[in-house]
Amino acid sequence: MNDSKRAITAEDLTKIDVFSDPQFTPDGKAFTYVSTSINDKNEYVSHLFFQNLNDDTARQWTFGEDKNDNVRFSPDRKQVVFQSFRSGLPQLWLLNTDGGEAKQLTAFKNGARNPNWSKDGKFIIFSASLEADDDVKNQTEQTKEERQKEAEEKKKQPLIVNRLNYKSDSSGFHDSKRTQLILFDVENAQFTQLTTADADHGYQDISVDGNIVLFAANLNDDADYEHTNDLYTLNRTTKEIKKFTNGKGVYFSASISPSGEKIACFGHEYAYSNASLNELYVFDVASGERITLSETWDIELGDAMIGDTRLGQSTTGPVWSNDSDRLFFIATDFGATGLYQVGLSGELDVQYKDDNHVFGFSYHAASESFVLGISTPTNPCNFYLLKKNTALTRLTNANATLLAEVSIAEPETLTVTADDGWEIQGWLLKPYGFEEGKKYPFVLEVHGGPHAMYGQTFFHELQLIAAKGYVVLYTNPRGSHGYGQKFVDAVRTDYGGKDYTDLMTAVDYALENYHFIDPDRLGITGGSYGGFMTNWVVGHTNRFKAAVTQRSISNWLSFYGVSDIGYFFTEWELGKSLLQDPAKLWEFSPLKYAKNIETPLLILHGELDFRCPIEQGEQFYVALKEMRKDVEFVRFPESSHELSRSGKPEMRIERLNHICRWFEKYL
Repeated sequence: MNDSKRAITAEDLTKIDVFSDPQFTPDGKAFTYVSTSINDKNEYVSHLFFQNLNDDTARQWTFGEDKNDNVRFSPDRKQVVFQSFRSGLPQLWLLNTDGGEAKQLTAFKNGARNPNWSKDGKFIIFSASLEADDDVKNQTEQTKEERQKEAEEKKKQPLIVNRLNYKSDSSGFHDSKRTQLILFDVENAQFTQLTTADADHGYQDISVDGNIVLFAANLNDDADYEHTNDLYTLNRTTKEIKKFTNGKGVYFSASISPSGEKIACFGHEYAYSNASLNELYVFDVASGERITLSETWDIELGDAMIGDTRLGQSTTGPVWSNDSDRLFFIATDFGATGLYQVGLSGELDVQYKDDNHVFGFSYHAASESFVLGISTPTNPCNFYLLKKNTALTRLTNANATLLAEVSIAEPETLTVTADDGWEIQGWLLKPYGFEEGKKYPFVLEVHGGPHAMYGQTFFHELQLIAAKGYVVLYTNPRGSHGYGQKFVDAVRTDYGGKDYTDLMTAVDYALENYHFIDPDRLGITGGSYGGFMTNWVVGHTNRFKAAVTQRSISNWLSFYGVSDIGYFFTEWELGKSLLQDPAKLWEFSPLKYAKNIETPLLILHGELDFRCPIEQGEQFYVALKEMRKDVEFVRFPESSHELSRSGKPEMRIERLNHICRWFEKYL
């Protein structure tokens, strides 16, 4: 088959516009969204766009080389507040919707984020990182030079650590600042600090009358040792804080019903540790009574889809209907995500679901309409209008120029029966320029998590490997989301067990059913848990002729103390911590089996990865190199665990080119 379009390249990553955060105007006649791209300086820029529903073109609202996002309309539609980095830090800006220049609203020393209007438009509530003695009425933004000087001085001082949870991937080392909620009185231009506790507070919603603020936090004295997150209400008049949840789980994405009588949220209480499916809870505000609407469901609530072209946040629910008797949300099921509706009696209805990825939505109550953000395996993103009893209407035409130029492979869905009868879903991409009768090399991709999901979404890395002439197979072995609670929990305490045989059975199935695969040229790659599994696979079979392990785990004993999650993740996932059973952790460690490895292995790791720290790659490399194995180590400077998804663009491209280079050399 001769393809008239060119093959996609690693550098094409810089040509993809990523849409996110659709927001209806209050009258439901238009919407805004954020478009993120990579500029000529290899920097991310994001801008706000406005589009009428009856128009096929959008109007750009922000310009320049900065990040602008989190746009929210005032209830009267006359203004929007948004978050912008144009002054060097994230600050809040106001823009009149009838035109004019944006006006800077905040000048907080550490920035301001996530603005939200009160229902009457009198207030804007936002988040700010503050020291305990900071005065919100006397904040001054530092200049770039002042920030640089302060950063240089900080480097000269030792870091004093006295917390268990003292670092996190992407954020780095924690300090004494906490995220607090701030209220801005629009008419009087005054700031009021709403929360003061020594905890991070996450804004959730505000009541219709503007008096009750809903937030999430852990206000316990032992918060440093806990993984819970409760919901609280703050009465702005009396300053009373009321705890709504029981301290046994995590609760998030909470919203107050238009009637003010109910609170809905996602959450779970760790019934299966971090493999627990999210539930949909509804609380009665007056009595505090809780019902679980999702009690009989077996689907993951929210978006568990994995991809490498999803930048920016989008609403996934739950969102109340105007009459307070229904909720709308996104859920993850069998390799796809869709929009669902549930009534307060628990009846579940699909509003929209197809073989694609619904990554966000905006709901307009009066017109019963939705703007859906949708990605497909052959299209990174677009927005669509979904109205009651009407077909889906496309509103945008993102990336049209690039898609007209490059060839995108359409995946073939397959189902593999594991050796114990479990069904494993997967997808296969044929190589660029595929010709019948030819034999092609093969690459197995293993996703991270492990509690996540490959599926019907655009994935640049997968497309690139297919474009380089490989058959690409990607699957959801047990441990993945999308197939129910029993399936996602099955990997815990069994890393390298049935998950490993699921993957090998999928490879066997591909070889048996797709005769254009060359069985002597098999490759494997994966990141995070997928990196662990790549390490495990090459330590247990020599059938692969090349492997690329990314941000991987090689030694669970050291992972316990060096990862930002290691001290609890090992017990959650493997059943024991280092202090409880080091011998068991060693049995799960790929490093133990390094002597068995004959597959040429490329190790890719970010220098600033706090989730799977680079010492994991170092240990594996040194062990293999000392044994004179065929191994190479590539270290990416200033790169965290998120390198492949939101890392520096030039590092992301370098990473992709190294993967392709290794497979080209050995396959």
